[in-house]
Amino acid sequence: MLRTLLIWGLLAGLCGGLLATGFAEIAGEPHVDAAIRFEDQTAKAAGQATEPVLVSRDLQKSAGLLTASLVYGLALGGIFAIVFVVAYGRVGRASPARTALLLAAGAFVVLYLIPFLKYPANPPSVGDPDTIGRRTELYLLMVSISVLAGIAAMRLRATLRGKLEGSVATGIAVAAYLVIVLVAGLIMPGVHEVPKLFPATTLWDFRLSSVGMQLTMWTTLGLVFAVAAQRVMTRERAASPSTSPV
Repeated sequence: MLRTLLIWGLLAGLCGGLLATGFAEIAGEPHVDAAIRFEDQTAKAAGQATEPVLVSRDLQKSAGLLTASLVYGLALGGIFAIVFVVAYGRVGRASPARTALLLAAGAFVVLYLIPFLKYPANPPSVGDPDTIGRRTELYLLMVSISVLAGIAAMRLRATLRGKLEGSVATGIAVAAYLVIVLVAGLIMPGVHEVPKLFPATTLWDFRLSSVGMQLTMWTTLGLVFAVAAQRVMTRERAASPSTSPV
C-alpha cells in the first residue's frame, strides 16, 4: 500500500508541477521580465554595465521553469504521500480523500503562506546580493517555527479532543497556532530591501502570482492524491477480510 500511495504521490506532484508551470508562464513570468527591465534601466542610468547572463532568459522561462517545477512537484508529492500514511487515522477520523485535502490545505498554509506573509517573495533586482544568506536563514527559521507550531497545534487538538467537542478542540488548536506564528512574526526582524523607485504594481503582481503558483501546486497535488488515496484505501479495506486468517 505504501508503495502504491508513494507512486500516486509522485504522479500527483508531477501534475501539480505541470499546472504550476503553466500558471507561472502566464501569470508570473511577465512580471519577472518587467523586474529585469527595471534592473537594466537602473544600471544604465547609473552608468553601470549589466551583469552577463549565463543562461538565456528564454531558456530560463521555458525548459528551466518546467524542470524546476517538475522536480519540486515530485519532491513534494513523495513527501506528501509519506506524511499522509503517517497522519491517516491518527489525526482524526476523516476519510482518505478528506484527510488528503486537509493535509494539502494545511501544508500550503504552514509551509508556504505563513512564512510568505513575513518574508514575501521578491522579483529580480529586489534585494541586496550580500544579504541573501541572512534572508534565507530568516525565511527557513520562520518555516521551522510554523511547522513546529503546526505539530504542537495538532497534538493540542488530540489532547483536547477527549475533553471537548471536535470543533472546539480544533478552534483552540488553530488559535494556539496563530498566536505562536504571530508572536514569532513580530519578534523576528523584517527585511526591507525594495528600491524606492521599484514599481509597486509589478511587486504586488509578482507576489500575487507567486502565491497563485503555490496554490495551484498544492491544490492539484491535494485533489489528485485525494482521489487516488480514496480508491487505494477502499480497495485495501475490501481486500483485508479475504486475506485475514479464518
